[in-house]
Amino acid sequence: MAKIILATSSPYRREAFCFLDLDFVAQGSDVNEYFDERPDSPKELVLHLAKLKADSVAKHYDSGIIIGFDSVGWYNKQILEKPKSREEAFQRLKSLSGNIHQFYTGIYIKNIESRKYISKVVITNVEMRNFTDSEINKYLKQDSRFNTYALGYDPLGHYSSTFVRKIVGSYNNLIRGMPLETIVEMLPDVGYKI
Repeated sequence: MAKIILATSSPYRREAFCFLDLDFVAQGSDVNEYFDERPDSPKELVLHLAKLKADSVAKHYDSGIIIGFDSVGWYNKQILEKPKSREEAFQRLKSLSGNIHQFYTGIYIKNIESRKYISKVVITNVEMRNFTDSEINKYLKQDSRFNTYALGYDPLGHYSSTFVRKIVGSYNNLIRGMPLETIVEMLPDVGYKI
């Protein structure tokens, strides 16, 4: 059986992939995500970055199944990425309160030997309840890792889990940053039998 290589340094994605009980290794890429002339469509951006990350890590291997990922949020015609400051995270959550945003994850899977590949974008719609400034501050005080999430909040743990009223689409995509059900469906297309 071919080795699975995750092109990620994300502890959340590594932990999530463990649920599949498949042998894998994980290695972060050296891709600069903030390059000139980046696509401004969230779908194009996550697909492009997922492929760049997979190709970057694949250079270190002669065989195996490489899986690259990238995720961003989308709200009010703007791409949402990891907030650079507490103030940015606060303002973002304030704008998301009572509204619906999307979470996009691009997946690029390639069999290094056969060069067969498949890619897909998974979109999850997230409806937020109305919450107050003090609730946002409570969350940001509680979670020192808010700036490690593409959306700027943790949908599974901490007080921010109470912000999410409804999820339409892949639960795993939003909660784990990795749509496991989609990956399981894609792997056979590159010759990996589960």
